Amino acid sequence: MEFDLSTYMSESIGRIMGKAYRNVLSNPREAKFAFRMQQIFAKSVKRRAKIKETDGLDVPPFLISSISTTCNLHCKGCYARSNGIAEDEEADRKPTLTPQQWQQIFTEAADMGINFSLLAGGEPMMRKDILEAVAEVKDMIFPIFTNGTLIGPSYMEFLSKNLNMVPIISIEGTAVGTDQRRGQGVFRRAMQSMELLRQEGLFFGTSITVTTENYRQVTSTEFIDQLREYGCKIVFYVEYVPIDEGTEHLAFNDDHVAEMEQIMQSRREAYADIIFLSFPGDEKALGGCLASGRGFFHIGPDGSAEPCPFSPFSDSNVAEIGVRKALQSPLFRKIRAAKALGWEHTGGCTLFEHKDEIEAMVPPRRGN
Repeated sequence: MEFDLSTYMSESIGRIMGKAYRNVLSNPREAKFAFRMQQIFAKSVKRRAKIKETDGLDVPPFLISSISTTCNLHCKGCYARSNGIAEDEEADRKPTLTPQQWQQIFTEAADMGINFSLLAGGEPMMRKDILEAVAEVKDMIFPIFTNGTLIGPSYMEFLSKNLNMVPIISIEGTAVGTDQRRGQGVFRRAMQSMELLRQEGLFFGTSITVTTENYRQVTSTEFIDQLREYGCKIVFYVEYVPIDEGTEHLAFNDDHVAEMEQIMQSRREAYADIIFLSFPGDEKALGGCLASGRGFFHIGPDGSAEPCPFSPFSDSNVAEIGVRKALQSPLFRKIRAAKALGWEHTGGCTLFEHKDEIEAMVPPRRGN
């Protein structure tokens, strides 16, 4: 039987939301929100199928959006700084869409049946004006990938009022590992934020970059038990992409990916109260990489429609042409037609390793 990615992803999201709902049944406010979102997701599956039937357009279930060009940390191996998304000097920063433009983009996305956008940066919590605007798109959930150092009383009030904004606090496993990569004292501040969120009864999670050196430690039952004590309800494991030269040995190969998937299956069975997600995960089982609109695409701070955060090439701007037309961009079509999403690679990103080939696919700008 031919593998149907759309059905697989819709069913996976359905299972995740079902588990999220069961995990918050003891919290009436969160349970009411999760039940409402389950109903919206069911309708969205039909919306995406309808667009596929009538227009022949595959609509992905989620987006990744970098909304901030600033960050208060200087983490080692930061892809946002490497790709020029985050800059310290204002003169070096890319233009950023207005809060109203972001709200318009996500409103269109929700109308098409897209219910998630992972918010990244830079540090997305440095742009509260944007977060306040997109929070009004109530048919979408926005996991906010944050270093967790800016969560205080003001943000606690905001998050309590907008349950569709879900903090995902990034750590590197242990205090030592986190502070080595992110800066002295960052782990302690992140834990303080988790404690505030736990006390308020809010649904939140953590994101951990996994390497060949730490993946067994950060997936151990001892470590996960600690995350449970902190109050984490969702754990993202993001495979390391070797941005810095000389770190290629930290990136997963196929054997690591296969072992990671086995570990994830075991942890999902053992921890009914935690959602485990690995990214990009077993791409071969999914028929290749999910980027370029196949399962998601990336929106840069200026609205550029890009294959993924690690492949910052674009021939269209979502703020100018909308989500629907961006999905039909010549670049995305070329990448899919070339079967580039199934190219052999090592590490967490196919397109990052083949960046020269992808850049060569970008159509020349008019007038050139």
